[in-house]
Amino acid sequence: MKQNPTKCTVKLRKHEEKNQWYLYIEAYPVFVNGNPNPERIREYLNRTITTPIFNKSAVARTNGKVKTYQPRRDVNGVIMCRTDVDNAACVFADRRKNELQHEYDNAMLFSESEAEQAQQLERSQQDFIAYFDRITLSNHINASASIVVNWKRVSTLLKLYTDGNTLPFGNINVRLLEDFKRFLLSAPQGGGKSGTISQTTASTYFCILKAALKQAFIDDYLTIDLAAKVKNIPTNSVRRNFLTEDELNVLADTPCELPVLKRAALFSALTGLRHCDIQKLRWAEIQKDGSTYRLNFTQQKTQQVEYMPISEQAYKLCGLPQESNRLVFEDLTDSAWISKPLKRWIRAAGITRHITFHCFRHTFATLQLANGTDIYTVSKMLGHTNVKTTQIYAKIVNEKKEQAANAIKIANLYGTNNRRWFRPIPDLQQRNRYAADCAQHSAFPLGFLLLSCGFGQQKKVLICGQHLSVCIGKRVSYFTSSYIIGADQ
Repeated sequence: MKQNPTKCTVKLRKHEEKNQWYLYIEAYPVFVNGNPNPERIREYLNRTITTPIFNKSAVARTNGKVKTYQPRRDVNGVIMCRTDVDNAACVFADRRKNELQHEYDNAMLFSESEAEQAQQLERSQQDFIAYFDRITLSNHINASASIVVNWKRVSTLLKLYTDGNTLPFGNINVRLLEDFKRFLLSAPQGGGKSGTISQTTASTYFCILKAALKQAFIDDYLTIDLAAKVKNIPTNSVRRNFLTEDELNVLADTPCELPVLKRAALFSALTGLRHCDIQKLRWAEIQKDGSTYRLNFTQQKTQQVEYMPISEQAYKLCGLPQESNRLVFEDLTDSAWISKPLKRWIRAAGITRHITFHCFRHTFATLQLANGTDIYTVSKMLGHTNVKTTQIYAKIVNEKKEQAANAIKIANLYGTNNRRWFRPIPDLQQRNRYAADCAQHSAFPLGFLLLSCGFGQQKKVLICGQHLSVCIGKRVSYFTSSYIIGADQ
C-alpha cells in the first residue's frame, strides 16, 4: 500500500501560566520501524513568542467556553507576529521546518524506490509462460476459435522450447527472442501432422509472442519494450487461387449435390464473407432499405461489427425470408465436412485448379479490384483491419494486367506497306556503329540502342512512339538494348 507523504507544520502551544507561546514542528504521518500505524512526531525549538496574530475566523480548538484560533500566516506560510523579534523566531522555525520536510521527502522517495525495486525483482522472477496462458484466457474471451487455437499453440511451442521449464521474465532478452525465432522456423506441426510449420505460420506465431511481450511491458513485468526491439519473421508471398467471372457463371450452371453449399459459395463470391460468418448469419442480420440490402453482423475473426451492402443477386441466394432468429444458410456444415462435395462440384464444372471455400472470398476481392474498385473500399468490405492485408490481391491484379499487355500481337509489324521504313539490323557490330546514346543531345534519352542503319546525317527515329532527332556519328559512351524499330524515310 502506498503511504501518504509526511507533512511538516510549524505550530504554537500556549504556556500554561504565561502569556507566551512555544514554537514547535509537527510531522505527520511518520512510519517508524516498519510500524503500519502512523505516528505524530513533535520537535520543540526552544523558542517562544508573545505577539502572534490570530485569525479569529479560523477556530483551531474549542474547550468548553474557551476557543483557540489558528495563527495568521503570510504568503509563505510563516506565522505573523506584531514584533520583529517574534517574527525572526517564526522565520527560524519555518527554516527548520523546511529542513525536516526535505529529509522526510528524501526518505519517502528512497523508500518508494526500494519498494519498486523489490516489486520489480519479484515480477522478474515470475514465469512468462504462466502469464502468457493467463492473458490468453482473459484477453480473448470473445475471440474466434482460430485465434485462441493459435495462442494456445504458441504456448505449447514455448514449453517445447524451454523443455517444460519455466521462463522467468528476467531471462527474456533480445538474444533469447532471436533464438526462439530460429526455433519457430523449424518447429514441428501440431495435431499429429508431420513436418515443420511454414514460414507464414511461424511469422504469425512470433507476432503473437510479440503481442504478449507488449502486454507484459504495459503490465510492468518488463522494464524494456522488447517487442519493439525485434523484427518480425518475414512472410513468403502466398499464391491465392481465385475464380474468373466465366468460371463463376459455369459453377452457377453446374448442379451441386449440396444446394446449400452452392448458394453459400456463390454468396461468398458476391460478398467476400468467410465461411464461419456465412454459417452463423441469421435473418435478423439482413436489412432491407428500399431496393438496398445490407448486412449488419459481427465478424467472428475480429469481433468487429460490420455494415456491408450486398447486391440483389447475393440477397436472392439467401432464399425466402424466415424468422429473424433462424439461420440464413441452414444445414451448412463446417468447412472440413464440405471439402469433398465442394471438390466434386468444382470438377464437374471443368475447373482443375485447387479451389477451397475460402477461394470464393479471394475471388470477390480480386474481381472487385480488377473492375476498378479502390483498394481501401475493398479492404473495408473484406473487414480487414489493415489495408496491407488487401494488397496481396492488388498484386494478383497487376500480374493479370502484365499478361494482358502482351496478349495483342501484330502479325506483320514490319510490313513494307507501312509509311515508315522498318529495318531491324541483326548484326551487333553494325547496330553498335549506329548506336546513339549521346548525353550532349538533349532530345535523346540515355540507354537506347538504334536498330536501323542507312540514316543520313539527321533522321527522325521512332523510339517508343516518339520521333526524336538523332545525330549520327556521335561516339557512344553507354547503351543498352531497346525497342526502337525504325526511322522515317
